[in-house]
Amino acid sequence: MQVARPVVDLLRRPGGPRDRQLVYGDCVEILESSGDWQRVKSDKDAYEGWLPATALELAEAPTHWVCAPSTHIYAEPDIKSADRVSLSFGSRVTALVQNERFVETPLGHIPRQHLKPAGERFTDPVAVAALFLGTPYLWGGNSRCGIDCSGLVQAAMLACGHSCPGDSGDQVRAVGEALPSGTAPRRGDLLFWKGHVAWVADPETILHANAHHMATAYEPLKAAVDRIENQGDGPVTSHKRL
Repeated sequence: MQVARPVVDLLRRPGGPRDRQLVYGDCVEILESSGDWQRVKSDKDAYEGWLPATALELAEAPTHWVCAPSTHIYAEPDIKSADRVSLSFGSRVTALVQNERFVETPLGHIPRQHLKPAGERFTDPVAVAALFLGTPYLWGGNSRCGIDCSGLVQAAMLACGHSCPGDSGDQVRAVGEALPSGTAPRRGDLLFWKGHVAWVADPETILHANAHHMATAYEPLKAAVDRIENQGDGPVTSHKRL
């Protein structure tokens, strides 16, 4: 099955709190059903949780994925036609017809500039993360509507063809090579704190989705390290390199 909504919460239990999110076209395996709810495992990261049964439909083979922060789905191949729905970065769609400007899908028409063919990837995860600048911070968020620190890392990693868990606690164990304390940071490194993760944009700057800015934002590295430790969340616990 695949997700049939632009964004859907992956819940800890039916009607419970959000742990993560899935976006349109994400494929899942159904593990269990309970009334109007289904417990699923996400194909992209093996994350498990509960979704409303109405949020799923039969999976189709995707031909493209949304590579812009978000896109509109138009009723006609015309930017002045009605927009039916918006999809977030990473959503997967199936093309029916293509022309120079639009790709027609079962949902409607998507500008070609906002899509990449299935299998085509980015090469710079930090550049991908920067697409989310200004996105509101949302605990457990995985979309342009709202994203958290680990969601930002996962979106960038998957877009570059790297496997990546959904939570920072799993990411610190699974992603990259640990570097000795005092190693000079460089672009593309990951810095981990207890319960937080950030991209290194350059040796003096990080890029992260964070509750201090309540958004995805750049922040001076030293200022961030000092702020996070001073607010009681401790020092950097791991420095990883892809």
